[in-house]
Amino acid sequence: MIYYLFKYLETFDFPGAGMFHYISFRASLTIITSLAISMLFGKRIIQYLQKMQIGEVVRDLGLEGQYRKEGTPSMGGLIIIASIVIPVILFGDLKNVYVILMLITTLWLGIIGFIDDYIKIFKKNKEGLAGRFKIAGQVILGLVVGLTLYLSDDVVIREQLSVAPGTTVITENPQYESQDIKSTKTTIPFVKNHEFDYSLLVKFLGDKSQQWAWVIFVLAVIFIVTAVSNGVNLTDGLDGLAAGTTAISGTTLGVLAYLSGNVIYAGYLNIMYIPYTGELVIFASALIGATIGFLWYNSYPAQVFMGDTGSLALGGILAVFAIIIRKELLIPVLCGVFLIESVSVLLQVSYFKYTRKKTGRGIRLFLMAPLHHHYQKKGYTEPKIVLRFWIIGIMLAVITIVTLKMR
Repeated sequence: MIYYLFKYLETFDFPGAGMFHYISFRASLTIITSLAISMLFGKRIIQYLQKMQIGEVVRDLGLEGQYRKEGTPSMGGLIIIASIVIPVILFGDLKNVYVILMLITTLWLGIIGFIDDYIKIFKKNKEGLAGRFKIAGQVILGLVVGLTLYLSDDVVIREQLSVAPGTTVITENPQYESQDIKSTKTTIPFVKNHEFDYSLLVKFLGDKSQQWAWVIFVLAVIFIVTAVSNGVNLTDGLDGLAAGTTAISGTTLGVLAYLSGNVIYAGYLNIMYIPYTGELVIFASALIGATIGFLWYNSYPAQVFMGDTGSLALGGILAVFAIIIRKELLIPVLCGVFLIESVSVLLQVSYFKYTRKKTGRGIRLFLMAPLHHHYQKKGYTEPKIVLRFWIIGIMLAVITIVTLKMR
């Protein structure tokens, strides 16, 4: 809203109004506003949650210090969502299809998470929202995102000019076509020709492969949104773990969005140029401010938990953001912490069922899953586990950035 106000004021030569053209300026205002909302108003929201007796119900898992968490306000994801949505509305371009998709993702998964938390806390049902309804909500979001990205005329890329064989090319300064095109291409890390077209997966259809590529693309979007949102949800088990790791991943995605949306930097790095994605830097700034501000109250010992309200929304944000900037195949690297947490649960359950069927007695691979609880069982303190997971997240973020030139 403020963005459009100053665009209007610029027509009257209002001093300073032109500053709002610069993404860096609006991103700075966004992160400051997001931090202010999460830190200043976060305490009031926590007090309200305490007044409403919206507290964590702890199950006996045999973990050290777990009963300290009993009664700690949950549903703190409301702080995160407000700290993202409000600054984006104030400083973002709300006509940008990518910003619209990110807002829809945040609110949609936030609502699903809120319903789950509501059932757990107010209905005293520890199971929360049935898993099939969560999955259905994630699938619906995946359909909306996938079809929008495929069908919208505003979702385009600009390909590099083809070069005749034998021609010498300065790879740090490639030239781009003058026209934007629709494409189902994405980025493959660690390889020289680092672009992959989903139509190749239906190459057996011949001339119709490009026509049916949307099916594979939409299915991929659904899978990624579901997997990442559930991965963050599983990771949200220790004070500050999910919020801090998301802040690291969100910062990296913001850098990638800025580079991909700038024709000069995209050309220098020889990566896919995606017009209009620079506006996502505003959203990334809001995400960074919201998660860091939330850590003020969520760091050990936590005064509030994000609950599914926050974790599902954060996971969806990371997934859709990566898909939009065509870096979804980098998710296993960038979101490696969330991946290993999910895999640990999958391996634990699968191996337990397999050994029980074979021997009659189930055997566990880990002392407890997700993986962070395994280390708790081994005697590591909660802050040490969280800090080390953050360090791993930072290392993975660096590797993700390095892949821009490592191929």
